[in-house]
Amino acid sequence: MQRHLTVLYRHADRLALGCVLAIGYLSLMPLVELPDAPGNDKIHHLIAYGMLTFFATLPRKTRKTVVAALLAAIAYGGLIEVIQPYVNRYGEVGDFLADAAGAVLGGLLAHGVSRFIRA
Repeated sequence: MQRHLTVLYRHADRLALGCVLAIGYLSLMPLVELPDAPGNDKIHHLIAYGMLTFFATLPRKTRKTVVAALLAAIAYGGLIEVIQPYVNRYGEVGDFLADAAGAVLGGLLAHGVSRFIRA
């Protein structure tokens, strides 16, 4: 398991960038109507920003850089919610709160996993 975590750690920045691009595309793509996706919209936000922040904070070594990555993910979620009304989408405070909650949970999970990697 340690080997798998080390590989994940090494590729975390690329995975975070992939999350940024996927979230940006899926959140800002103009739609005539929202697609019927399984689950709850807020859960999707929670998972997406949890993954983004997990990968963004995992390789960070100092508390300052972890907090910066966490705040950047939350700010990204806020920026997307502000832009969405301009691309035929709806910006919602509830979505932003789900983004922020997911970011915090992803950061906490990364902190726990990083303890195994560095052990």
